[in-house]
Amino acid sequence: MTPAVVRTGAELRALSRASGASGTSGASSTSERAVVMTMGALHEGHAALVRAARERVGPQGQVVVTVFVNPLQFGEGEDLDRYPRTLDADLAVAGKEGADVVFAPSADEVYPGGEPQVRVWAGPMGERLEGAHRPGHFDGVLTVVAKLLHLTAPDVAFFGRKDAQQLAMVRRMVRDLNFPVEVVGVPTVRESDGLALSSRNRYLSRTDRVTALALSRALTAGEAAAARGGSPSAVLRAAGDVLEGAPLELDYVALVDPEDFTAVDERFVGEAVLAVAARVGTTRLIDNVRPHLAPAPGADRADRAH
Repeated sequence: MTPAVVRTGAELRALSRASGASGTSGASSTSERAVVMTMGALHEGHAALVRAARERVGPQGQVVVTVFVNPLQFGEGEDLDRYPRTLDADLAVAGKEGADVVFAPSADEVYPGGEPQVRVWAGPMGERLEGAHRPGHFDGVLTVVAKLLHLTAPDVAFFGRKDAQQLAMVRRMVRDLNFPVEVVGVPTVRESDGLALSSRNRYLSRTDRVTALALSRALTAGEAAAARGGSPSAVLRAAGDVLEGAPLELDYVALVDPEDFTAVDERFVGEAVLAVAARVGTTRLIDNVRPHLAPAPGADRADRAH
């Protein structure tokens, strides 16, 4: 199918009313509207999000894919100008996976009058890990997500788990600010060698791509240590051993609580997030897994479930 392409909020609202999907606008239909927010350059990871959205809302529902390269979430010296813009290819991917509408607004449409003076503040969680290395990044992310939720008025929004901290931040914003939308996380899609799919992978040289595999190998090693009953420090040590000596610039490898992205202590029990970020060549990559930490036999870690 070929999705409808709209450029303005007014066009999107008119199309949504005509579709009969409920959204959060209070329409009487029982069908749902789902949104998948992207910056374009769609790959199989995005395709998995659209498929999940289509499956959720069924044939009577509506799936909206947004394509917008958000300038607010790029810091000084980051790759805003070279970020790939591939709308024609994006339409083909979105249509193949069942999207009804692609909302591809201009910056002027999303931010009339220029950068907004009032923004969403990401709070303390937004200053950890990614936020510490990219100051203001999550303020920009949450501001545009809030605006796109208003513009698309979905019942349910789908985000990838590869951006684990972003997913946690969106869920927190939705909860704290009472957005009437359900947020669903979709598992990370990987290539056959384990590399997490990313629009930025296209920047990797052949040599860089081999180097980048150290990230997924480190996460696998950490998961294996957790599966053996290893402590948080053992999990981090296993991941760090793989990264040691790799020709990359490591920003962090961290084991954190998925609720607030604070570092876990040795008593932590339950699902954690093992996250890594590094620059490989000129390309910055992130990845994560969710190991389950259980007390080893005879250990005295507190029975604190997450």
